[in-house]
Amino acid sequence: MKTILITGCSSGIGYYCAQQLLKRGYKVIASCRALEDVRKLNAEGITCVQLDYSDPQSIESGFNEALAQSGGKLDALFNNGAYGQPGAVEDLPVEALRKQFETNVFGWHHLTQLACKIMRQQGHGRIIQNSSVLGLVTLPYRGAYNASKFALEGLTDTLRLELKGSGVQVSLIEPGPITSKFRDNALQAFLTSGINIETSAHRENYLAQQRRLESATGPQPFTLGPEAVYKRLVHALESQRPQARYYVTTPTYLFGFLRRILPISWMDWVLTKSR
Repeated sequence: MKTILITGCSSGIGYYCAQQLLKRGYKVIASCRALEDVRKLNAEGITCVQLDYSDPQSIESGFNEALAQSGGKLDALFNNGAYGQPGAVEDLPVEALRKQFETNVFGWHHLTQLACKIMRQQGHGRIIQNSSVLGLVTLPYRGAYNASKFALEGLTDTLRLELKGSGVQVSLIEPGPITSKFRDNALQAFLTSGINIETSAHRENYLAQQRRLESATGPQPFTLGPEAVYKRLVHALESQRPQARYYVTTPTYLFGFLRRILPISWMDWVLTKSR
């Protein structure tokens, strides 16, 4: 039985993948930041530990508990928990950017280091990072999230090179829009960011974004369910030759292609219209 630690399992991609891999025969150790979510998953029969990416002590204790649940073995790590901090770069408080990196980059790095140590000892393992189309291209008012995902991509590409020959395989999954609570979390992050909307040169855009995030309308075009990510995750876990990158959703394929063929000025125009 293969063991996998999956982060960010309170909802969306992490929750779905934990359920499906459990059915597939994996020993799944899920993790959530909030204790009430940990209790909920445990009540559903999914082994779950508390792990908060923004707290180094929580990462250490959550990882150690996961190892205790798996008998000291870890075949795979799926780093998934993250959030998006909206805001124009010129308005973004340093503390808000620091919090974004603490969760989306530094916490992932810390957990990945712990997993690497175990996997090197075993002589095998899979590390899969759930990145984003915004690790390939940038969109306005998503500078903090863009930067965190670009940083993640650079770290992951380097890690893949450094682990060559170790038996540890590293892959990135790059989704576009996926059904989840991402918009709800982004709205909360925006409202608590400390950005002064009324005095900003971007006031009208902020108000429009806030209306969009608060809207109860359906998902944006090309949105897929978490099963689309799960399909790529299974390949990254089980293929003898896992890919370095897995694109998910039409926007990821489209932007991945356009950034290779368009001049920067043309690409800027496309991205500005896509916000």
